[in-house]
Amino acid sequence: MATEKNQAPVATEPGAPSVHEQLVSARIRQRIQAAGVRFHANDNISAFIEEGELAQLQAEVQGKLAAVLESLVIDVQSDHNTQDTAKRVAKMYINEVFRGRYQAAPPVTEFPNIERLNELMIVGPITVRSACSHHLCPIMGRVWVGVMPNEHSNLIGLSKYARLLEWVMSRPQIQEEAVSQAADLLMQKLQPDGLAIVMEADHFCMHWRGVKDMDSKMINSVMRGSFLRDANLRREFLALISHHQRG
Repeated sequence: MATEKNQAPVATEPGAPSVHEQLVSARIRQRIQAAGVRFHANDNISAFIEEGELAQLQAEVQGKLAAVLESLVIDVQSDHNTQDTAKRVAKMYINEVFRGRYQAAPPVTEFPNIERLNELMIVGPITVRSACSHHLCPIMGRVWVGVMPNEHSNLIGLSKYARLLEWVMSRPQIQEEAVSQAADLLMQKLQPDGLAIVMEADHFCMHWRGVKDMDSKMINSVMRGSFLRDANLRREFLALISHHQRG
């Protein structure tokens, strides 16, 4: 995950377009590569995007999506349904469904654990939405978070769990990596003794295409700290969320 911006000028090959003549995506990519930072589909790259470039990136994506529609032999000039499709999809990708790549993390106020709470706390189910990085098909699911705080832990408002999860999920993801990223983020914010996350989701790359199985779901979990060491705590967490699912 990117953490700082690299301001050093990037050398170009003789005869290559100047920085200002390049596509905005190329300029952003050069900054990331110069910093030696990974930029996979589910990474946040906001630290490398300068003021005004997000709108330029949306315009670039719009132009390339228009070319995709043309290659699909869709007459966007006379088809009133698709005349603005490239614009709509580009706006959706940059500002909505993949915004977790391009926007900085949401502000989260952390509070000290004044009352020294040290009992299991569960938040959920939190509805999450994403898209699989293999086919860009929707992922729709629910997440439960278990926290075992200690006297030195930070506390955050309940709504902030949803905001942080949405920030992680609004990128092209695979579920296994998404849950791990969410756990890393919450461990960093909360500094608890233990953290547990369970996610259950529908994958439209199975529902809509391929095997077209409408009933399959994927459930996976990540356990950190005391949830990993203490089998009784782990069982208590899983039993409580299972009871909620049945109820």
